[in-house]
Amino acid sequence: MATTGTGTGTTNFTAFYNTWSDQLHQLLRQLCSAPKPPTTQDHIHHLNHLVNKLLSHYSEYYRVKAAAVERDVLDIFAAPWASSLEKSLHWIAGWRPTTVFHLVYTESSILFESHIVDILRGVRTGDLGDLSPSQFRRVSELQCETVKEENAITDELSEWQHSVSDLMGACTDVDQMIGRLARVVQKADDLRLKTLKRMADLLTPQQAVEFFIAAAELQFGIREWGKNQDRQRDFYPSS
Repeated sequence: MATTGTGTGTTNFTAFYNTWSDQLHQLLRQLCSAPKPPTTQDHIHHLNHLVNKLLSHYSEYYRVKAAAVERDVLDIFAAPWASSLEKSLHWIAGWRPTTVFHLVYTESSILFESHIVDILRGVRTGDLGDLSPSQFRRVSELQCETVKEENAITDELSEWQHSVSDLMGACTDVDQMIGRLARVVQKADDLRLKTLKRMADLLTPQQAVEFFIAAAELQFGIREWGKNQDRQRDFYPSS
């Protein structure tokens, strides 16, 4: 049963998040130094290995977060480890799953334009700017599915929020309501992880590595900018 706690669980999760983020930095360096494009079978195996490491790293994050949600879902919503900017971008205690598609389309467009001359000459780059028609179709289909699931979870949260007036009733089971909220967060996190895995499956090893580089750089860029803004407002402790 999800409960509201003393904050100890959130302190533990904050420590975990900081360590997890440091490890993601290390993985990002490995991704950036990987051979792109791969020219041997060993290179392809190495890229696949890195993609699997990234997916395992994200899976571990959501495994630990699920336990934290079960302990105190309200503290997870408060997200004391995040900057004000990060919190303003949150959808149900995390990033929107459909952000994945905006990122892929943006990176694909940037790389396509940078290689336009080579592409017109028939030279294949193999990167995100070189998505095949079949890949574009499958990405579009996955996007439609994800939008439907995201909207359904949003509606579920809205129903929970509308039911908050029930808290004023004498017979209201507060723990039951908090449990409902925890289940909404779990569904949102499940969709986030599922979207990452399914996108990785649609891409080649090189493209998947480039996608995870872009995702990590976006995450770290938003975090650093947000922390700097908070420091200027004396909201964020200097470190």
